[in-house]
Parts: sequence; C-alpha cells; structure tokens
Amino acid sequence: MPRPLSFKEIEAFRAVMQTGTTTAAAQLLHTTQPSISRLLAQMQTGADLKLFDMYKGRLRPTAEARELFSTVQQHFVGLDRIERDLQGLRQFGAGTLRIGCTPALGLSIVPAALHNFLQHYPSTHISLQTLGTTHLREGLLHGQFDLVVSTMAIGAPELNASVLHQTQAVCVMHPGHPLAQHSSLHVQDLENQLLLTLNSDDNIYLQLQRTMLEHDVRPSSTVETTYSSTICCLAAQGTGLGVVNPYVAATFASTLCIKPFLPECSVEVALALPSHSAPSERTQCFVEELQRQLAT
Repeated sequence: MPRPLSFKEIEAFRAVMQTGTTTAAAQLLHTTQPSISRLLAQMQTGADLKLFDMYKGRLRPTAEARELFSTVQQHFVGLDRIERDLQGLRQFGAGTLRIGCTPALGLSIVPAALHNFLQHYPSTHISLQTLGTTHLREGLLHGQFDLVVSTMAIGAPELNASVLHQTQAVCVMHPGHPLAQHSSLHVQDLENQLLLTLNSDDNIYLQLQRTMLEHDVRPSSTVETTYSSTICCLAAQGTGLGVVNPYVAATFASTLCIKPFLPECSVEVALALPSHSAPSERTQCFVEELQRQLAT
C-alpha cells in the first residue's frame, strides 16, 4: 500500500541520482552506504514504484525515477536558496541586496554599477540573478528580489515600475563587412542580408519586424536566438548583421563594428520595485549607480 515518503528517503534518492552510486551518496550525506540502500528500499516500497534496477553491478534509474527526480530537484532548489540566504544573514546580517536583471544588462551596465556600489557598501552580501523578464517579474512579486532591471517593460499593478533610460538600438557586424563603411545603416540595407534576430516576443524584434514590413525588406535568411550577446558573438564571427541594444553591443565593441540604425528602434531600461515596502538605503544607492552608468 503506497504511503507518503519521508524527507530522509527523498534526500537519499536525490543523492543517488546526483552521484550515481549509493557509496558516493553516503559520502555526500555523511552517512553509511547500508543506510542509503535501506532508505532506497523503503522508498520504493512506500512509493509502490520500481525506481532502480541493477545493470552490470550498478544501480540504474528507471524512467519513473528520472521523472520523480525532476520534481524533487524543483523542491530542493527552494531549500538550497533558503540555506544560502541563511548563510548570508549569518555572515553579513541584514545587509543584503538581491538584484534581478536581464542577461544583456548583466553583461553590460549592472557589473559596473555594482562595482561602484560596493565602494560605498563593501560588506554587503549581493545576490545577482540574470533571468528573462517574466521570471524577474514573478521573482519580484514573490519577494525574491529587492529590485529588477530589464530591457523590456515590467508591468504589474503590484509593482512600482519606471523607465530609467531610453535610447535606440544599434546594428552590429564584423568590422570587415561590406556595410561597415556606412556611417549608419537603414533597414533597407538589410535586404538580402543574413539577419541575426532575437526571439519573436522581444521588443527590438517586434519593432524591427514592423519596420521591415513597412519597407518591404526581405533578408536572405535569419538566425534566431534568445540573447543579444549571442547575436554579437555571431556578428563578430562574420555570420551576419544584428540589431541589438547598445549596452550589450558596447561590451563587444573590441570585436564588432557598431552603427546607428534607422528608422530608430526604441530601447528602454525599466526598473521595478515592490510597491508594498519602501526601498532600502542600499537599494536606492544601487539605483543611483545604475543611473550614473546609463548617463555615460
């Protein structure tokens, strides 16, 4: 008869799935191999599922075990985060700053702002997570961040959102590209070019697509990717042309040719804070450093 699994059984199962053997799992959990084997046997009985078999003298997880492990991992991610936060509190007290940002900003503006911030608050424990805008919004709503910054709008009634900076997208290419001699690039210059694009839900992509339709521009082919940094790396290899935000383009300036792009594609850096609590002094200081970086 199936029964609820104990935490020790789930912990032993996770350790075996991570390490591949009961011996290594025992070392990871600071216990004995027989204890791990016993917990696995109890877990299989309690779950009424076959989770492992023996193959050439080694444990081999079943498909059910792999699917269960995926669920278990999601649970332990939260526990690991709790332990990291506790460790930070023990070491630094409440002097923490939890920042969420999109990958493009995590490669460009945020590190410089963070460096300057730490000159003012050198003992602050920093948590910096680079995620997509949807995950940033959810994380802020669930209290995982003190602030988030994104190159896409962060809209939610429960958040205090504002625009920190507005500029225009740029076109990036290899310095030896034939169009690199132009002082600026017009969307019509993309005709019959291999175009490096962001995913279809990105603001720059949507503006670029609309502009290309208005001017009846057709690239020869496209390479679609999630990150502006990947577009810059591909452009630096001479693969094609890309239109990206200028922050990440500047990070790759030593290997790229960067040109103004027309008609303009607007790029905004959005800041969002939780509206249910006032920002800390550290949060305000970091936002000021961001504004200084964006101004330059």
